[in-house]
Amino acid sequence: MNGYDNHQWEQSSQLHIPHNNWYGEAQWISATLPELGYTKVNKFSLDRLSYENTGTWSSIGHLPSAAFENTRDNITYHWQIEHNGSWQWEIGDFKDQLYVLISGPTENESHWWKQLSSGETFTTIPVAISVVEGGLQDALQEVNRYRRRIIKPCLDIQTLPVIFNDYMNCLFGDPTTEKLKPLIDAAAEAGCEYFCIDCGWYSDGPWWNGVGEWKPSQARFPNGIQEPIQYIVEKGMIPGLWLELEVIGIECALATMLPDECFFLKHGKRVIDHQRYQLDFRHPLVREHATQVIKRLVEEYGVAYIKMDYNINAGVGTEYMADSVGDGLLQHNRAYLAWLKSTMEYYPQLVIENCGSGGLRMDYAMLQHHSIQSITDQTDYKLMASIAASAASAVTPEQSAIWSYPLREGDREEVVMNMINAMLLRIHQSGHLSELSPERFDLVKEGIALYKTYREQIPNMTPHWPLGMPSFQSPWIAFYLKQDGEVYLAVWRMDSEEESLCVPVDFAANTPAKLDCIYPSYDNEHHRWHEQSATANIIIKEKYSARLFKISAQ
Repeated sequence: MNGYDNHQWEQSSQLHIPHNNWYGEAQWISATLPELGYTKVNKFSLDRLSYENTGTWSSIGHLPSAAFENTRDNITYHWQIEHNGSWQWEIGDFKDQLYVLISGPTENESHWWKQLSSGETFTTIPVAISVVEGGLQDALQEVNRYRRRIIKPCLDIQTLPVIFNDYMNCLFGDPTTEKLKPLIDAAAEAGCEYFCIDCGWYSDGPWWNGVGEWKPSQARFPNGIQEPIQYIVEKGMIPGLWLELEVIGIECALATMLPDECFFLKHGKRVIDHQRYQLDFRHPLVREHATQVIKRLVEEYGVAYIKMDYNINAGVGTEYMADSVGDGLLQHNRAYLAWLKSTMEYYPQLVIENCGSGGLRMDYAMLQHHSIQSITDQTDYKLMASIAASAASAVTPEQSAIWSYPLREGDREEVVMNMINAMLLRIHQSGHLSELSPERFDLVKEGIALYKTYREQIPNMTPHWPLGMPSFQSPWIAFYLKQDGEVYLAVWRMDSEEESLCVPVDFAANTPAKLDCIYPSYDNEHHRWHEQSATANIIIKEKYSARLFKISAQ
């Protein structure tokens, strides 16, 4: 990176790193290089700051992206590694110059190397780099525009239908016809448009190490799984099912029927992670198995939505038919993407959600194809606020699915915060809706009905973080989407002792504007727009409460 000499980069730069963990996705940490332990002590250094991911989860620990800000010259570089496997990037210095090295799998970090024969070629994984005038938020807005250009166009990403999923803070993988029907009734009444039956539908009891055949449990569905699926259709919704198609449990009968070459192999034995085998999508038998499962779900069961989950990390790779285990992994990564692309082309109306224990495989090798991404498995709606407000830094808002799961026992502020967590992104509705009080259920209906009035604007709106990037320690959190003179602003009061806050909005000073609290409708606080400073004065009386606003320039 040109422009730095002597010691200037120590005082006039920041590295922005997106930490990404299970239940704690898309949390940005910003620090100077010395604060991270990197200081200039010689003409050049033998040290570096290195961040990497190894394995089949592409975003465990960190997102495959980061940003470097030159605060002296007001320039920020953002990079995005577009790969669904191992990657590495590092920053260091040499002769008074900083460098950034951005890579896919490497030999040192990922056990990857490949021998090229005479005339043979190799294509590296793609990396997208943006350079902007401004800081981190300017860079995130630019990469958001880029992501929108590379996503496969489809109706789902334009219309943003509301999805009910029976898992989170609800059935938790224990669906039956009897349990599903009241949820289906409530989801339809609330205004949901898809209903996805989550995990457990294929097993009579505990199922973790027995998955792989994906056939409905007779015990759970005595009249067949078509009964709840048909009931979903009768209620005016589109049915979906959960799958984890890339693995087979060690107790699954199918595992004994497929040859070892269908699985990841290391030291001559099948790789096992959390009692599952990892299927190798280079093998034609694996692709045929996966294709036949999809065919059965779509053509026989009538499913039009699949939540494609992935809950293991198969490690460095496979030694079968590869120069290195990392080479085997890279070949598999690319084979899976090719299979996914062909499946989506064959079933263009099928929506396939990307999920990897929430957001642990959140990358734009996958998300060029998937129209929707499960951001997190977080079960606490209060902690969800920081994740929801940060989600658009990792994924476009229109792809970012966030859970809203009103609790069986709670108050109306709990329902409102649950809803607002999702209402500027994609609504993944859940919770025992059929057991809510009428007042709390009506707040769910109100939120979904309001969302439908503006959701088709979301794919054209720009994300903003007016209080900076949120964290789990933030006393207040704010996130908004803006297009021209229209803003939809979500504000969360977390553990702050203050009841009011001024939120800056990206309008020119002295811009007259109309500020309305649009959800919940019972809010009667006197929120004010300050024209001179282009700020919204927000009042929220209770801790762990949220409000949604619309601001329109006049």
